[in-house]
Amino acid sequence: MSKNAPKDISKKHKSILPTKRDFNAWLLMLPALILVYLFVLRPQIMGTYWSFFNMKGYKVQDFVGLKNYRIILSDSMFLKTLWNTCQYVLWSIVIGYFLPIIIAILLNEIVHFRNTCRVLIYFPSVLPIAAVALLWYLMYYPDAGGMLNMILQAFGKEPYIWLQDPKWTIALIIVSMTWSGCGSSVIYYFAALQDVNRELYEASIIDGAGFLRRVRTITLPHIAGISLLFLVRQIIAVFSVMEQPLQMTDGGPYNASLTLGLLAYRYGFVSIKPNLAMAVGVVMFLILAVITCFYFYLDKKIDKA
Repeated sequence: MSKNAPKDISKKHKSILPTKRDFNAWLLMLPALILVYLFVLRPQIMGTYWSFFNMKGYKVQDFVGLKNYRIILSDSMFLKTLWNTCQYVLWSIVIGYFLPIIIAILLNEIVHFRNTCRVLIYFPSVLPIAAVALLWYLMYYPDAGGMLNMILQAFGKEPYIWLQDPKWTIALIIVSMTWSGCGSSVIYYFAALQDVNRELYEASIIDGAGFLRRVRTITLPHIAGISLLFLVRQIIAVFSVMEQPLQMTDGGPYNASLTLGLLAYRYGFVSIKPNLAMAVGVVMFLILAVITCFYFYLDKKIDKA
């Protein structure tokens, strides 16, 4: 035992020391790490630091503590924007959460042309966000030239204002976002369904179970974990939405579709108050950090289960 002990210790020390393979791996990751630092970590750190300062244009002035946060939190526009952002999340759950699950289940039941259907479903996810926003803006165009209004006129109906209606503008933007992002979620759910043992379906068919019963007793329990994770991921993604309302409505009408991300954009590049923009960004970061921690907690629980 005593003779072998030094050899075992030396082996442990050798395993701790970096090898040439480790060096090559870090060398390959170095460009990505540099980009993450320059475009993610450094702006977040500097933005958090500068949010405690007064700024003249983009020049840092004197330290003001929590003054910037008091300004945005006491502003009625911030509370309205926060509620708008929550409405985006709620509408995305109502419109866009269950749809990918339903499509994935139906796609799993298809025997012929399955690959073609997968390509067609995933295709909108390949399009750039700007192109999708412009496409749906033209479809929602309020006069007779809009595609949806052309369909209404074909049935003898008057043109509708669509995005100019404050009651439905958020829901209509979510419809466009769902069309764009649904395909990628469908592919994930479809991949999860491939892991379900086919013998369970065959046994249930022998027992006389119909399609809906098979979905309820076999399919949904097997994708419950990934569906819960995707719910939290969707909340995180929609909470930070900015591009779609910026391009489709510019936050209108009457700020009915304004989000926290778009509000930070207005502070930073329209009214040139970057200190307030950074304060809004920090508030968004804290909210998303709490949701992200919950996501990682769920991920660990699901992996253990």
